[in-house]
Amino acid sequence: MNTMNYPFLVAGLSFALLWLSALIGASFRRRRKLPEDDREDFSLVIAATLTLLGLIIGFSFSMAVSRYDLRKNYEEAEANAIGTEYVRADLLPAADAERIRLLLRQYLDERVMFYRIRDSRELQHINAVTSQLQTDLWNSVKSPAEAKPTPVVALAVSGMNDVLNSQGYTQAAWWNRIPIAAWGLMMAIAICCNLLIGYGALHAEAKSVRLIVLPLVVSISFLLIADIDSPRSGIIHVSPQNLLSLAQSINSR
Repeated sequence: MNTMNYPFLVAGLSFALLWLSALIGASFRRRRKLPEDDREDFSLVIAATLTLLGLIIGFSFSMAVSRYDLRKNYEEAEANAIGTEYVRADLLPAADAERIRLLLRQYLDERVMFYRIRDSRELQHINAVTSQLQTDLWNSVKSPAEAKPTPVVALAVSGMNDVLNSQGYTQAAWWNRIPIAAWGLMMAIAICCNLLIGYGALHAEAKSVRLIVLPLVVSISFLLIADIDSPRSGIIHVSPQNLLSLAQSINSR
């Protein structure tokens, strides 16, 4: 199980680990107090570490947003490719054109389900059906192209090639996630920050709510990043609005 596919689990584990780190830092503080002469340097270290954590979180958030935007752009490109090929089917003989339109409508339904489905088993079934439909679609334009290789028919073949390629680009974008190494780096820096915050707290503050603030804020940040970066989990998803609009347009004809 990939923990990063479950944003709320990531947030819960992060909060528990970071709060524990702050408590450990506070326990070190009780055993060995920080000399007054070193307090200024210690504050500088905390500020630098928190700044680094903020930069890493911001960089990771930017990575997640860029990948989310990429998935949205490829959804739009996929809808455009299918819609264009649906129109270009008129360039083929009537029997072939009708078969291509029927296959494209089935293919469009499967692509909409690809964006909506959350269960891994159902996703495997959708991928298998999609693969078979792609084979049927290519064969449906290959036969007329071989029978009558004209520039007009080649235009329909090129459009079908765009349909098949767009699905591959979409799949690659959904596999493109924030590397585990980046998550590990963020967590390591966050743990160090909370250890320092706990160690720098006064004894009277060791059990106070102040030690909860930083773990809570960082955990919420991790939740947002993991949610945006998880295509099928959490509450933020890429909606197939362009594919749905195309399906409504085709069905209304």
